[in-house]
Amino acid sequence: MRVGIIGRGGMADALGTQWRRAGHEVVTGSRSGGLREAVEFGTDAVLLAVPYEAVVEVVGGLGDVLRGKVLIDCTNPVGPGFGLLTSGGPSAAERIALAAPSAHVVKAFNLCHVDVWRLTPPVFDGRPLAVPLCGDDEGALTVVRRLVRDLGCEPLNAGGLDRAGLVEATAALLIRLWVGEGADAQAIAPPRAYSGV
Repeated sequence: MRVGIIGRGGMADALGTQWRRAGHEVVTGSRSGGLREAVEFGTDAVLLAVPYEAVVEVVGGLGDVLRGKVLIDCTNPVGPGFGLLTSGGPSAAERIALAAPSAHVVKAFNLCHVDVWRLTPPVFDGRPLAVPLCGDDEGALTVVRRLVRDLGCEPLNAGGLDRAGLVEATAALLIRLWVGEGADAQAIAPPRAYSGV
């Protein structure tokens, strides 16, 4: 696949490197150069990997070249004190969709630190990492599922884009527990056998 990446930070580098390793063609661009070219290149998918505070401005200026594109949002709207900057809604993913209404936005890859995406593959205790996806377009979700699997991970259906706020809030909670409290956040979820299902 041809993947364009908006941004040249840690997430862009980690995911881009892994997708190249899996055989995909990847081009990156940033606000300092090559941004439009990267988006145009991403005929199969475009990863949005810039700080949350910049996403609406960046995406809003690319509406024409984002038309019909699969736009993957891995941003986290987490601010001081690990608070959710989008509390009260809409979610970051929904704001991105409003700024680029002709793109097919999928929320993914936002729950893990960049170092996790550098693992080949990210498997813990023999269990591949699961990646929740939120989106409304089945074709776009199919593309992102493949990109998830190409990292050695397992995609999970987390619902439509209206559920993205829940995934973003989960990220804020996990970051607070890991970073703010030094806690083992993974321990908050019991094994599935005890989930009541």
